[in-house]
Amino acid sequence: MNREQALVIVNEFIKNENLLRHMLAVEAAMCYYAEKLGEEEETWGLAGLLHDFDWEIHPSLEHHPMDGAPILRARGVPEVIVLAVLSHADHTGVPRQSSLEKALYACDEITGLITAVALVRPSRSLYDLEASSVKKKWKDRAFAAGANREEIEKAASEFGMPLWEHVDNVIQAMRRIAPSLGLEGNLSPV
Repeated sequence: MNREQALVIVNEFIKNENLLRHMLAVEAAMCYYAEKLGEEEETWGLAGLLHDFDWEIHPSLEHHPMDGAPILRARGVPEVIVLAVLSHADHTGVPRQSSLEKALYACDEITGLITAVALVRPSRSLYDLEASSVKKKWKDRAFAAGANREEIEKAASEFGMPLWEHVDNVIQAMRRIAPSLGLEGNLSPV
């Protein structure tokens, strides 16, 4: 399975541009960590890219991602990626054991909060976003209320990454693909 094959799956099941951008953001964060940790970048990236591929056909915790796993298997997605997808949320009951699984869990929720913070900045850009700006918004529970702060903290801890270092790493990763995320805003890359 390569990225082009994964994109065929994504394009078949995902029509919502914001969901696609979220999946691309998680892919970028996973690739960043694979590079940083000396892991297999393609496998880690594919896990990030595919983790929510079934959300539009299974938009409930009762079915996502459990009902998507057989689809991935039928499409030839390696079991290591399927297991990472299955373990990326607490409600599945699938334990996170590998670094890949823990990284996916850690990168999923935080990308949404980072995106929300970038979008309320005057620049509407990742290029000038710092972890300190995310930290300021973190305290306002009404801001991006859907971003579960407790889950984000737990995920970073499970991954063995201090929270604000993790936030900074994910911002750096997302900057690499800011145009694809619609988060260039009115700035140019630094």
